[in-house]
Amino acid sequence: MKCEIIDFETVDWKLLDSFADRTVFQTREWVRFLAESQNATPVLAELSESGRVVGYFTGLTFTRLGVKILGSSFPGWTKPYMGFNLIPGASRADALAAVEQAAWNDWKCLHMEVSDPHFTVEEGESLGFQTSYYISYRTDLTKPEDELFQGMESACRRCVRKAEKSGVTIEEAHDIAFADEYYEQLKDVFAKQGLVPTYDVERVRALVRHMEPSGNVLLLRARDPAGKCIATGIFPGFNKIVEFWGNASFRVSQGFRPNELIQWHVMRYWKNRGAEIYDWGGEGTYKEKYGCVAHRVPWFIKSRYQFIGKLRDGAKKMYRGKQRLMGWWQGERTPVASE
Repeated sequence: MKCEIIDFETVDWKLLDSFADRTVFQTREWVRFLAESQNATPVLAELSESGRVVGYFTGLTFTRLGVKILGSSFPGWTKPYMGFNLIPGASRADALAAVEQAAWNDWKCLHMEVSDPHFTVEEGESLGFQTSYYISYRTDLTKPEDELFQGMESACRRCVRKAEKSGVTIEEAHDIAFADEYYEQLKDVFAKQGLVPTYDVERVRALVRHMEPSGNVLLLRARDPAGKCIATGIFPGFNKIVEFWGNASFRVSQGFRPNELIQWHVMRYWKNRGAEIYDWGGEGTYKEKYGCVAHRVPWFIKSRYQFIGKLRDGAKKMYRGKQRLMGWWQGERTPVASE
């Protein structure tokens, strides 16, 4: 299979978006959001076989510690997968092999990571990739609405009803100020665990700027009976899959159960727009109360030289330590309110 880079600005985006396996993380707006927030360069490649175009690859290149990297996706991007769009019958293993050669020879990368929801572990391992996993949960949105609701644990259903009876309301947001509301609540969520958020507020603002006009993201506010915003959520979606990107709320207001009401709204909203899968965006056993089931997507990793892989693993451990240190430091500096 042949891999040839194509121009990000002039490509036929309607053609790319017409692929049945297309996800929101491959759309033009999302890639632009990533390019801005990660200081990365978009990479689009056309894949052909015997003179016939069989699909496309989406990723970004960037440099860390002097090492050029191809990510599709990459840890820290707060998104799980990107990968390929291929016609039925095209080999994903052959497509991955073609992109690997382009990464080393044409794009001069020294490290690459690829996660694609349609890959099998064997396809990556057959090409010598180290295999990890993106672990999440999924809800089948093709089920009738009543069945989705009954699939939740009884306690979760009671929380939804309590929020409704208490006067909690859910509204769609379309303004940039939403990003700051979400981030203030997110800091409160992380503070409960002695941590700080893994990204800054500017990343949320960039997401809203790029994605809200496209219609491929649902931004939600939950308001208490007095009209105060007490919870928020960000849920991008396209084609068959919708993603749980982020949800935050103030601890003092969680008795109103706004998060459960937000999630129930999300499922109904995207189901009514034809989505078939709600991907809950990562681990967290609390998600099981919504009736979702565990799901794993392979994550393929390869370095051109062995020492680069070791650098990658070391950097990941250092980042986690830094996050915990910053959480402790900010906790020590935050005044405790008097009662």
